[in-house]
Amino acid sequence: MKILKKKFKDLFLIKHIKFKDSRGYFQELLKENILKKEFPFLVMSYSKKNVVRGLHLQSKNSQGKFISVLKGKIFDVAVDLRKSSKTYGKYFSCILSDKNNTSIFIPPGFAHGFQALSKENYIIYSCTNYRHKNSEVSINCEDKILNIKWPRSKKILSFKDKKAISFQDFNKLK
Repeated sequence: MKILKKKFKDLFLIKHIKFKDSRGYFQELLKENILKKEFPFLVMSYSKKNVVRGLHLQSKNSQGKFISVLKGKIFDVAVDLRKSSKTYGKYFSCILSDKNNTSIFIPPGFAHGFQALSKENYIIYSCTNYRHKNSEVSINCEDKILNIKWPRSKKILSFKDKKAISFQDFNKLK
């Protein structure tokens, strides 16, 4: 397991080692003692090609997220919403897949989203805090201020994400 730090404070990629043989492979995904984080809440999602989930965050009880792709390939995005941060309002993006053996840790205070690039995509999220339904916020994934360069113009969005607020309106919430 190798940690790759990025210009966003506390956000990093994790490069995993796969141990392969004729039976298949074994791969360690998460070591709390290395990451120095606790992850009491584990969820997974399945998405078809072109599905965009996000940009999601918890306005209260913010969650850090450790994200891995079990099968498929996604364009993953984290938007820094920590007002005191040098990278506030900027986004980090990367490709996560079952082939590149890479996961991402997104610290609390970020919005998260992704676009599914493969036919089938199974994603696992280990979260540092439980979901708090009443503090869920969705920011428009096509917000002009954020200007995220999504790889595919075709996007399949949930009803909730179609009604997401702008980055400017998010700033008025606090």
